[in-house]
Amino acid sequence: MTTKVVDVPVLTDFVKAYDVRGLVPEQLSADVARALGSAFAEVIVIPDEKSGVVVGHDMRPSSPQLSAAFAEGITARGVDVILIGLCSTDGLYYASGALDLPGAMFTASHNPARYNGIKFCRSAARPVGQDTGLAELRDLAQWLLDGRAGLPAPRTATGTVEVRDLLSDYSAFLRDLVDLRGSRPLKVVVDAGNGMGGLTVPAVLGTAAGLPPLPLEIVPLYFELDGTFPNHEANPLDPANLVDLQEAVREHRADMGLAFDGDADRCFVVDAEGRAVSPSAITGLVAAREISRARAAGENDIVVVHNVISSAAVPQVVREHGATPIRTRVGHSFIKAEMARTGAVFGGEHSAHYYFRDFWFADTGMLAALHVLAALGEQDRPLAEIARDFERYVSSGELNSTVEDQSAVVEQVRAWAARQDAGIDELDGLTVTAPAGAELWWFNVRASNTEPLLRLNVEAADHETMTRIRDEVLALIRAGAADSPEDQEERPE
Repeated sequence: MTTKVVDVPVLTDFVKAYDVRGLVPEQLSADVARALGSAFAEVIVIPDEKSGVVVGHDMRPSSPQLSAAFAEGITARGVDVILIGLCSTDGLYYASGALDLPGAMFTASHNPARYNGIKFCRSAARPVGQDTGLAELRDLAQWLLDGRAGLPAPRTATGTVEVRDLLSDYSAFLRDLVDLRGSRPLKVVVDAGNGMGGLTVPAVLGTAAGLPPLPLEIVPLYFELDGTFPNHEANPLDPANLVDLQEAVREHRADMGLAFDGDADRCFVVDAEGRAVSPSAITGLVAAREISRARAAGENDIVVVHNVISSAAVPQVVREHGATPIRTRVGHSFIKAEMARTGAVFGGEHSAHYYFRDFWFADTGMLAALHVLAALGEQDRPLAEIARDFERYVSSGELNSTVEDQSAVVEQVRAWAARQDAGIDELDGLTVTAPAGAELWWFNVRASNTEPLLRLNVEAADHETMTRIRDEVLALIRAGAADSPEDQEERPE
């Protein structure tokens, strides 16, 4: 009799720097989720002396089974589980903060339907990344899957499982942070992309959670929860996925539009003309509001954090409002760590992740949306005019090129910058700024953490300068690229 050999997935293939993101079931299966649950209990929960774990999931077809298997792995180690069911990622962060428990969110965010993943956090929504437990968690789970390691007997009996609905609590919490009751009436089109915004938007902006009505007329697009994404990808960073929202805003003569990604932790904004508002402009707008609120509460040393590819307008706005801007690397773990270190009131990334001190330094697209709605509702100016206060420069968007020898190409870019007598820093990739006395321009070249890509972002005071710098630097990058220029990918990330 022949014994069938079962292939064991290699977790390093899909356990990334900040989360898990893999194909189902080839990589992320119920067995893998169960092993990751046991490892999470041993590496994170028990050493942190926490009694339980809160687990949520998105609308993907595989999410209920995977989250249930993960809970089995947790309870097998004598740790209790609170299942909150369908939720957004920021809903999971709310649960982790409010209950002071570690958490796991089953989602692949904006990835296609064949993927799923897990976002982990410690209690109070503190991040878990490669350097803060994820690598150790991954390695222990791999040993369990390989059958090479037995775990000691659980410290207590099998953990319990409790099912709890926290949606109304989450909604009320956010509404208490931004009061829209005095707003002028607004008509808002919301594209949920068949993702978790279809659950959270009615609860927060509508009356689904039993909260009083707000002066908002919500026009819904694709609120049906469907992890196969039948209408378009739930990735508003790609302009193609904003087209339906832009058309609906103009058709309904709405005041603005909102688009959420698959797990609804990111929010994108469209003005009444159907024009996408830069996430850096939203960062500036929300930063100004949070600074003012902190100042009104008697704070003096106020800090706002932004990443290296945010517009130069962001630190300008922060300084104009009497606060201190701090620049960090791209990525939620860096933003959250710097915010926790400095006590920053707010943090923003150009990828439309927005972080709040009042939300355990975690990111929440819904709270950012509430701030934009409040800013629009408290004055008569249209959003396009308000946004112009924060959009001061011309941006290229993110341009991606497939490059195998990334370090050699970056050195060529560095040599070009030296010939321009430009400024250089290496906080995250290579950031080059215009020489002293020249009109503003800057660009950043960064290597992808997961793919052989170089990412280029360019900004300048005018379109002509931006185009010139973009084309010169992009030509250097593409000259050393893996494929011919016409094969290279240019898209926002």
